[in-house]
Amino acid sequence: MAKCCIMKTTRTLGIHAIGSPGHVVYVLILGLALTLPRPESVAAQVTETTPDTVETGMPSSDVGDLSSFLWVKRPIVVFADSPNDPNFIRQIELLDARAEALEERDVVVLTDTDPVAQGPLRQALRPRGFMLVLLGKDGEVKLRKPFPWSVREISRAIDKMPLRQQEMLNR
Repeated sequence: MAKCCIMKTTRTLGIHAIGSPGHVVYVLILGLALTLPRPESVAAQVTETTPDTVETGMPSSDVGDLSSFLWVKRPIVVFADSPNDPNFIRQIELLDARAEALEERDVVVLTDTDPVAQGPLRQALRPRGFMLVLLGKDGEVKLRKPFPWSVREISRAIDKMPLRQQEMLNR
């Protein structure tokens, strides 16, 4: 089952690890949305959050500083107006069911279910209700979907990316 850790910041951030042992995808539940497109500015905005403990195996510096994802991970951002949104629940179930396929593609899943906060991620990506956004390792938006997508569909989209094709050749 998923491990959970609560970090103390100005708001509560939860980090959830989903998947089987050895194949874990980290899901960062954001009450305070963060941004990825401009990593330099993100570090300045996020440094005020200081985690006390992180028990997920993910270094705490990676949690607060999204610039650490640049050229390392492919973020998938799942937006919803509520954690009870049926599309949000379905999307998380789909991601959890095939977490090993996401890990193989260096995916990190970020969620934001607090539209009132209007954090930088919401301002940059402008979701309306439920939205799934796939960002490349270069920080650019590669895909936007207003409905849940299966890991198979997400994997196909990632596998068509030039950087992913190069990774497959090098592995």
